[in-house]
Amino acid sequence: MKIFHVSAECYPVAKAGGLGDVVGALPKYLTMAGHPASVILPHYHNKWTQQAETELIHEGNAPFGHSSFTYRVSILKQPDLGFELFFIDIPGRFDRPGVYLDPWSGYPYWDEKERFFSFQIAALDWILTLEQKPDVIHCHDHHTALIPFLMTQSYRYESLKSIATVLTIHNGEYQGRYDLQSASLLPEFNTYNSGLLKWDGSLNALATGIKTAWRVTTVSKGYLNELQDFCHGLEVLLRQESDKSTGILNGIDTEVWDPATDGYLSENYSQRNYKVGKARNKELLCDQFNLDPERPLFSFIGRLVREKGADLLPDLIRICNENNIDANFLVLGTGDPYLHSVFEDLTGSHTGYFDSRLEYNEQLAHLIYAGSDFLLMPSRVEPCGLNQLYSMRYGTIPLVRKTGGLADTVIDIREKNGYGLVFENFKVPEAVHAVERGVELFKNKNVFNKTRRHIMGLDFSWTKAAKNYVNLYTSMN
Repeated sequence: MKIFHVSAECYPVAKAGGLGDVVGALPKYLTMAGHPASVILPHYHNKWTQQAETELIHEGNAPFGHSSFTYRVSILKQPDLGFELFFIDIPGRFDRPGVYLDPWSGYPYWDEKERFFSFQIAALDWILTLEQKPDVIHCHDHHTALIPFLMTQSYRYESLKSIATVLTIHNGEYQGRYDLQSASLLPEFNTYNSGLLKWDGSLNALATGIKTAWRVTTVSKGYLNELQDFCHGLEVLLRQESDKSTGILNGIDTEVWDPATDGYLSENYSQRNYKVGKARNKELLCDQFNLDPERPLFSFIGRLVREKGADLLPDLIRICNENNIDANFLVLGTGDPYLHSVFEDLTGSHTGYFDSRLEYNEQLAHLIYAGSDFLLMPSRVEPCGLNQLYSMRYGTIPLVRKTGGLADTVIDIREKNGYGLVFENFKVPEAVHAVERGVELFKNKNVFNKTRRHIMGLDFSWTKAAKNYVNLYTSMN
């Protein structure tokens, strides 16, 4: 069975969030399981692609409204990612460094619609030319959600309509809403079924994909349930399409995320010697940020945005400090400029108790996973969440809000077979109480160490998750 993934992101080439991690790992593990998987990605002109070795394999011309555009397809030769990676280069659309945002201004690109409409059209045009077609085309989020519609309704792609399609919703917050006239940019299609493009008076790419894909998945069972209750207007549609929808929990790449071999760490460790390994990484981390290694260290890694609950952290840290809760806090991430200023002020007024690094730093992230005692994830919305899985792999106990994939992957330590700290509602007092519980757990060294060792052995690998996708693909063929 041959699978094509079509996506706007793929780690390590281009990543803005969890979508990139999934598309950078799932194809590798599908290929390892005997089901060759490839990725089709826009050819962003970033540092990674400029250093990669590629080979041009196709040049074409595709329709775009009353005009047309040229595109080029190349295949990645080096480095080897463990799966085939194809780049689609569209002059004037993707010859920029950013995925969605201009890195210089921080604002979204003005021509999102033209970029991702043309990318999807070019991908299908190229697939038309292939002698060996894929058995499954797996689309990811709204950027590629029009593909199932085009395959079933566009006259140009009629020969592809028997290929099975899957749409995975990584984040229902973003839906690709455009005015209805935007449909005129698509290759000619059966206008009798133009209603498939419409939702709530707009062309809604995500809604179109939900209607027309053979199967719809989300990145956890909990997130599917939440979307059916609230998805910015799509909850009714998701309930209508529930028979073809399922939640499949993401995995992590255990080759990349392994404290025993992680090249970003100065001190590697495994379940066998985790106490020594984590202690040395914590000492290095605390020395770097002027924190006390004798206190429990609570860290946050991620985007500083409302969705991730980052706006809860300043009050949480202030109250913990005022209440003399014996802990340290560390934040790594970028996002809302207002939160940047808040954390900068907090760093100055809480020296020795809190520090932050307001940037994207992959190496530091790995050190924080290894050197922290607890990982904070107070998310308002968390479709799956990977950070809590990374933290457990490194023996760092997750402290999470009970939502989406966090609820699916973290069991509170008070429950049977529990191993994490969970709070229910997005309220500062509940988060403070969870931190207090963490401090008490840290003091109880026997239970604390037993929990750290236990979570390092939990299986959240892509090997397990890939089997669930194979079962899904097989059910369609």
